[in-house]
Amino acid sequence: MSVAVVQVLRAQNGSGGTLPWGSPVIDCHFHQRATLEGNLAHLNGSGCQAAYLLSRVTSVDDTKRFMAQEPSRFPGYSVSTDVTASDAVQLLTAAVKAGAHGIGEIKSHVAADGPEMRRLYAAAAELNVPITLHFQEVPHTPTEGVFNTGFKRFDKILTEFPKTRFVGHCDAFWANVSADYADNIDYPRTPIVRGGITDKWLSDYPNLFADLSANSGNNALTRDPSFTADFLKRHTDKLFFGSDCACADGHGSGISQQGNPGAARLAGKCVARETLAVLKANSSPDLFHKLVWLNGHRVYNLQV
Repeated sequence: MSVAVVQVLRAQNGSGGTLPWGSPVIDCHFHQRATLEGNLAHLNGSGCQAAYLLSRVTSVDDTKRFMAQEPSRFPGYSVSTDVTASDAVQLLTAAVKAGAHGIGEIKSHVAADGPEMRRLYAAAAELNVPITLHFQEVPHTPTEGVFNTGFKRFDKILTEFPKTRFVGHCDAFWANVSADYADNIDYPRTPIVRGGITDKWLSDYPNLFADLSANSGNNALTRDPSFTADFLKRHTDKLFFGSDCACADGHGSGISQQGNPGAARLAGKCVARETLAVLKANSSPDLFHKLVWLNGHRVYNLQV
């Protein structure tokens, strides 16, 4: 990293000192806040230098305004919409052609291999952008429902759409690092049984990537300490950092887990900080730099 780049990043870290995590960090699962100040508060509080914004197609004007105001802090964005709408593909295609770097996070009450999602996978391949998917088989609350179901069949999609770059995220994706997952609990805390399909597919399919975000990603990294370091080394080019954190200030204030009872262990904490600490403790400085900075830029085709 050049001296000039380091000086710029130091100026951005919110404290004026050295980089808090020893490397610049881009949060690649950052749900856009309503104001520029709200976005910067979480970035600065968590010690991150940049964020890849996740926006709805209806909020893209705000996204572009934030990027224009702070171009080095917000280098790119993805867009999402209701995938069951008849014009979903047209809306997302127009947004990508207008500047979005990806599609997602897609979180809808549909099957991951259903017709609504297949048309999105085809569009993502044609547009040459990644698509970020929320896989959830177990409701967090009685009325929430489930999203992009059927993850255990998703290898067929990975084979059918080899030119589509998929970014996996959320409960079912991360619980399946263990070979014994039975779609019966959101965040299992038991030791990981080696040979889980998520671990295997990250090795087997060049078009599958993963963001290490949310309670689900943190849970996968912390439930079995004997698993974590080797997992990060094994998928050094496939994983990247994201927070999916709803806290207000990068220190856990507000409803940091949005009332999700299964994620109570991180209530009052900043998910970004918690996950960055785990990644730093389980990787070399070079690997940490890849996970929190280089890989996200590469997968989303952002300028470093």
